[in-house]
Amino acid sequence: MKFNVNQQDLQQALNYCQGVIEKRSTLPILSNILLEVKDTKLFITATDLDLIFIHQIDNIEVLEEGKTTTVSATIYDIVRKLNSGKKINLTLNNASKLHLESEKSIFNLNCISPTEFPLTDENFSQNEFLIKSKKLLKLLNKCKFSVSNDETRHYLSGIYFHQTEVEDKNFLTAVATDSHRMSISKIRLEEKIDFEPIILPKKTIFQLCSLLENFDGDVKISNLKSKIKFEMNNSILISKLIDGKFPNYIQVIPKNNQKKLEIDLKLFLDSVDRVASVSLDKKDGVKFNLTKDALNLSVNNTNSGDGKETLSAKFDHDLEISFNSRYLIDVASQIDGEKIEIFFNDSGSPALIKDPGDFDSIFVVMPMKG
Repeated sequence: MKFNVNQQDLQQALNYCQGVIEKRSTLPILSNILLEVKDTKLFITATDLDLIFIHQIDNIEVLEEGKTTTVSATIYDIVRKLNSGKKINLTLNNASKLHLESEKSIFNLNCISPTEFPLTDENFSQNEFLIKSKKLLKLLNKCKFSVSNDETRHYLSGIYFHQTEVEDKNFLTAVATDSHRMSISKIRLEEKIDFEPIILPKKTIFQLCSLLENFDGDVKISNLKSKIKFEMNNSILISKLIDGKFPNYIQVIPKNNQKKLEIDLKLFLDSVDRVASVSLDKKDGVKFNLTKDALNLSVNNTNSGDGKETLSAKFDHDLEISFNSRYLIDVASQIDGEKIEIFFNDSGSPALIKDPGDFDSIFVVMPMKG
């Protein structure tokens, strides 16, 4: 195997691989990436057995085809420290050493035989549909912060994707909750698709987000019973799905929250962020004292002190309620409009948050007690 590749192309591909490979893998081969050169392409594969990532770099200079595997973290660390955009020459002289040369740098990296690399080839050709990359990214971003970190309820540690129908329109709907807060977002589909509901794991979500941020175009999605495949121009991501039943989220959406607070988004976000500064671990609630057209925010921490701010807002009632500041900041950071709308019932009931700039997303946040 012998080929030349551009430093930036290789660095970007290896960077994606870092998100897939487990830092503390028990199997040495899982710390390695598979490099395969054929025709004029380089294929780089990384896996942790639950997630497979394949990236291809086109139009490279191939002197001899072949394949090998080498430690992902090492080659990535070297490549990112080489001069940007320069040519890197890679040669497999014998089965156990990969020779890497660029300008005045020469490295010989240890290899493991590619036959040990775990690869599964499955036919995903049924149930395919296309979705614009930016729309899919929107769904992931609006929901990912609500995903649960609780290992005991594994079915909450991902985003639930399913098809919904409203007034003869079809949507791909995404939901995530950690039982303290919930995000729901949907995007319109051109037509009904053949798609079974799935729960996409957290690690896959973050990997997908980093790929989608650098890609503008169609993503082809296909799913088998327990796996899903995302195809972009030069990248493929295949992931196992979470096996479990997602709870009935519809019944959690507040139905009778009539007290509407409308407030400038930026002022609200900055204000909550500032008053929360006195709470060191962010566990102290931000207290809302709402009166006519005014929101008084306060945080009190026994160790570090207290903070208060008053904002003018549209509101027609009197209400006192407390929230975890982190939850409010997470939601407010994902709102597209100029304003944020929060609907209350009473001080013990969840609040419904809407985005005037995106009617397809809603958020529910539970209040804090006390």
